[in-house]
Amino acid sequence: MIIVMESRATDDEIQFVIDRVKESGLEPHVSRGVERTIIGLIGDERLIRKERFLLLPRVEDVIPILKPFKLASREFQRENSVVDVHGIEIGGKTVVVIAGPCSVEDEEQIFSTAEKVKEGGAVLLRGGAYKPRTSPYAFQGLGVDGLKLLAQVRERTGLGIVTEVMESAEVDIVAEHADMLQVGARNMHNTKLLRSIARTQKPVLLKRNFSATLNEFLMSAEYLLSGGNSQVVLCERGIRTFVDYTRNTLDLNIVPAIHDLSHLPIIVDPSHGTGRQDLVIPMSLAAVAAGADGLMVEVHPRPSEALSDGEQSLTPDLFSELMRRIPPVAASVGRTLAH
Repeated sequence: MIIVMESRATDDEIQFVIDRVKESGLEPHVSRGVERTIIGLIGDERLIRKERFLLLPRVEDVIPILKPFKLASREFQRENSVVDVHGIEIGGKTVVVIAGPCSVEDEEQIFSTAEKVKEGGAVLLRGGAYKPRTSPYAFQGLGVDGLKLLAQVRERTGLGIVTEVMESAEVDIVAEHADMLQVGARNMHNTKLLRSIARTQKPVLLKRNFSATLNEFLMSAEYLLSGGNSQVVLCERGIRTFVDYTRNTLDLNIVPAIHDLSHLPIIVDPSHGTGRQDLVIPMSLAAVAAGADGLMVEVHPRPSEALSDGEQSLTPDLFSELMRRIPPVAASVGRTLAH
């Protein structure tokens, strides 16, 4: 349920309503829009009675939210959320490109890749220090050493760092080095991890599980939002279907669907979504045309030598080609490429 305050409500009057919400044993979540302030009520639904709050001063209306995801819904917040990551805004009028290798392999590889993607136009760097792999024998990442290299890259290039956190025990150390914490597809349903990440107040990139419905995806975001972290960006990275000529099926339908149901920004990962280098550029352009707020693209200086996901990684030259082709597509949907 949400409490809609009158446009002329003062800060003191809004705080009075917030205090009454807390006294009722509920958790208030405040969204201040251009015209209205909305107070979301989270807690035991038996305690949420419209009559209890409707007569409070400067309350314009009390409206039930029918969606299972409350704080992520358009009903709670009409305006699009904009998430700031190291000075880069995701969810505004620009298309943000995050690029870098699947894994941090060594100093030479991550520094050279970072310099190339920045030169090509990327504004944030992705790179895995901890890597969840299907095989226990595959490269698992450099761990803390990888995080330290990423932090050094930020110092040298100025690029903000996006990297994955896999376990609650690793949240603090990853948050210390990264500008945005990524929740991978395998961990989308890991509610303990989501609660731990929410407490950091760091921007979060939440990837969709390869079998998750739209409602399940937004309910995972709800764990982060209800935990007090409003800086959430969603990421479509492909779902598992009967199709076998790509690694996954990139579900671009979810981009406009999310924009219709939620105020949260959503980006697209065409690298994992296709698993094929030759499909990354066309599906990136399709994602921008569909309204994606950004892209996450894997780039490696030598894809054939990559320790993970080389088959879906662009070379620096191909990445530069992609960046040259994005602006006209972005312009066709009223956006520009972030710089």
